[in-house]
Amino acid sequence: MEAVDALGLAARRRRTVGWLAVLTLGLVASVVAGVGSGAVGISPATVAAVIGHHLAGWPGEATWDLADDAIVWDVRLPRVVLGALVGAGLAVCGVALQAMVRNVLADPYLLGINSGASSGAAAAILFGVGAGFGEHALPVSAFLGALAASFGVFLLARGGGRITSLRLLLAGVAVGYALYAATSFLIFASGSAEGARSVMFWLLGSLGLAQWDAPLAVVAVVVPLTTTLLTIWGRRTDSLAIGDETAHTLGASPERFRIRLLVLVALCIGVLVSASGSIGFVGLVVPHLARRLVGATHVRVVPVAALLGAILLIWADVIARTLLQPQEIPIGIITSLLGAPFLLVLIRRFHAS
Repeated sequence: MEAVDALGLAARRRRTVGWLAVLTLGLVASVVAGVGSGAVGISPATVAAVIGHHLAGWPGEATWDLADDAIVWDVRLPRVVLGALVGAGLAVCGVALQAMVRNVLADPYLLGINSGASSGAAAAILFGVGAGFGEHALPVSAFLGALAASFGVFLLARGGGRITSLRLLLAGVAVGYALYAATSFLIFASGSAEGARSVMFWLLGSLGLAQWDAPLAVVAVVVPLTTTLLTIWGRRTDSLAIGDETAHTLGASPERFRIRLLVLVALCIGVLVSASGSIGFVGLVVPHLARRLVGATHVRVVPVAALLGAILLIWADVIARTLLQPQEIPIGIITSLLGAPFLLVLIRRFHAS
């Protein structure tokens, strides 16, 4: 029996390593293809040469047009990098949240954090709140709104004593609806049609603001850190997903660990939403795909989900900016169109079981 268990564990490890290798190659290919796609098509060889030249000084002399260099390095690569990071962050937060509330239909925006970020962004766009932060007023205001929302969720969930999955879920829904109403009120009170259009576009998500600047650097630090911590905490997350009683049996404190996960997920989602707006369905769909590939063990699911989320959002952004050129579709519309059929399939599976 022990030999069989060892063989099964080794097979699962090989499967996980295999998928990680395939998805890593897929991510590299997606980055190159995503940077090359657009109104001006650029060959993969040129994309690779430009990126290699800026990162490693290879090749030493530029043999491509300066316009292509500017398009690749200054316009598209920051956007693709942000898309990959946001996709990965939403995916791993979705994994953590589904385990935290023990609900397979949960996604990162269930806690109302995106609604808080939306209220902060609407206040910045429509009424100039946070103008003292200069060009970073929008992401800073959105992040502060996300922090306020997560604090409100924590207080409501903690108000009844222990923080349980149900209390956390209900608190997130309540705060989310309240802040959504607040955002709608700000749009109505502003009386600005152009401002309302800007807020609505931001609410549906966009990577158009991506640049080599501080917000992208913050995302580049927060997402890998969150992914690493969630991978390290994989065994504790497994016990939490099974149930609080199991966690107690294994010597873990489910309430304390749930608070730790809540803080980490709230900070990560706040950073992501402040940089890209509200992008739905990635955190709902990707965790299920990752579990189908490598099983339900979170040590394996988290890194696989990160790679899947990065690839998915890169291609969603490619579709968003090329489908109706020269117009750009909010990326949240594309992810919703991709995610809605998956949700229907998931619901049918629940009915069949």
